[in-house]
Amino acid sequence: MQRTPRNTRIALTAAVLIAPLALGACTATKSGSSSNASGDNAGGLKIGLVTKTDSNPYFVSMRTAAQKEASKMGAQLVAAAGTADGDNASQVTAIENMIASGVKAILITPNDSKAIVPTLLAAQQKGIFVAALDTQTEGNKGVDATWATDNTKAGQEQGAYVKAALAGKTPVLAMLDLQPGVSVGDQRHDGFLSGMGIAEGSKEIAGRQDTNGDQGKGQAAMENLLQKNGNINAVYTINEPAAIGAYTALKNAGKASQVVLGSIDGGCTGVQAVKDGKIAATVMQFPSKMAIAGVDAAVAFAKDKTKPSVPASGYIDTGVQLITDKPLGGLDAKDTAWGLQNCWGGTS
Repeated sequence: MQRTPRNTRIALTAAVLIAPLALGACTATKSGSSSNASGDNAGGLKIGLVTKTDSNPYFVSMRTAAQKEASKMGAQLVAAAGTADGDNASQVTAIENMIASGVKAILITPNDSKAIVPTLLAAQQKGIFVAALDTQTEGNKGVDATWATDNTKAGQEQGAYVKAALAGKTPVLAMLDLQPGVSVGDQRHDGFLSGMGIAEGSKEIAGRQDTNGDQGKGQAAMENLLQKNGNINAVYTINEPAAIGAYTALKNAGKASQVVLGSIDGGCTGVQAVKDGKIAATVMQFPSKMAIAGVDAAVAFAKDKTKPSVPASGYIDTGVQLITDKPLGGLDAKDTAWGLQNCWGGTS
């Protein structure tokens, strides 16, 4: 889950990393730098991976899984990232560089679901297989397949849990959103309201503010909303960094025990926050599954032009799982012990 700046987008060149086979998350190259793999073990097949950023643990875990799968399949992964979540310009540059380098497939987590489409269409016109991971493009244009979380369902599960945890109390709801126009944020937002049984614009919504999925902005947003309404008793968050920021604001205000705080992502830090009682529940998604499936599809396409079969939804669902140590309302949940065994990103 993860998400970020929208109104101000930094147009810098993306970091391009030709990934060594043994590269792990702990040695990830930062945006603006690059390194080249020694030797040639690619078997002639280059696969590009462009993530939203190269610092968010969610995308680091995705890249690590893609690197391992590419190595297993005898391919070479060329990885790049936007400078910040929401930065389309650097993703465009990264794709253009990959096309020039001779990649046969491009996997991307789009920072801007609409603005990236012309660049992806141009790649397809050159015979390159293109797949989206995590985030659909607008109208699924410019891609041959998408692997993603059902973000509406993830939002619904967060909402259903928060509603159950309120135990019949009238919600006074704060919504810590992503940013306008990003499909993931919109789907989670709408799903949460559906799970809560609340309509958009309802009086139960005390306020909303964009956080760009950032912890510091999540804290600031929660502080602002508490100043406007000190009776808030439920909080929706777009992701776990925003949730941890919100918890900090609630704790500082002496209100943490009075508010039900839910989230989405399933990073190890977020699951640990559930275990520690900072977040009531989170909804885990599985970025490694997306990356592995994308690499496998790229290899299959390179061999015989085979393309995956995509459901009517427009994407292949990689699943979600509610994580909490206090299951409620008959909801299907796993505890944090399971969550820490299956989470991504590490806790450090």
